[in-house]
Amino acid sequence: MKRRGILFVISAPSGAGKSTICSSLRLTPDTVYSVSCTTRPPRPGEIDGEDYHFIDVDTFEKHIAEGDFLEYANVHGRYYGTLRQTIVDHLRDGIDVLVDIDVQGAANIRQCTDPFIQDSLADIFIMPPSLDELRYRLLKRGTETEEQIEHRLTTAASEMKCWRDYRYTIISGSMEEDLQKFRAITRAERYLSRRIVTLED
Repeated sequence: MKRRGILFVISAPSGAGKSTICSSLRLTPDTVYSVSCTTRPPRPGEIDGEDYHFIDVDTFEKHIAEGDFLEYANVHGRYYGTLRQTIVDHLRDGIDVLVDIDVQGAANIRQCTDPFIQDSLADIFIMPPSLDELRYRLLKRGTETEEQIEHRLTTAASEMKCWRDYRYTIISGSMEEDLQKFRAITRAERYLSRRIVTLED
């Protein structure tokens, strides 16, 4: 007997703590982080194959034509996408995969018609306790202008309406609390009987 891998899809508005959770989980041996493809150029400090797979438009569009993406989107003139086969290979080997993605990408994965993907999926939304708290967190990190913060808050208000589409919702507290809640979800999902594969299957 062995367990099939789980496709953990995590979404959250900017500043809600998603990146902190993902960074913590990337340091553990029991979860593989899915590295997306993008046609945008690397930002300072970003590493190809670790932060993103940086590819050109022709290569990306070839992947689209061949149906290689689990999901993809064009955001502000740049393509972003998640390759299907690497994820499927990990899941079949019993390895859990973490996909950090926006609500649009999560919706696209949710609409995937592949029964294997649907059976593997566990999607999680990180909900800020309020927009005021989110504003405080964005101001505290000090990386955006006031105009950029207002734009992120407008986007966040729209994204927060999607929380009911997810199987799980974590109302964000401290970093430690959010990580504990996320790990409680992963433990529960790993014990589901339907994820066990026997020799007869």
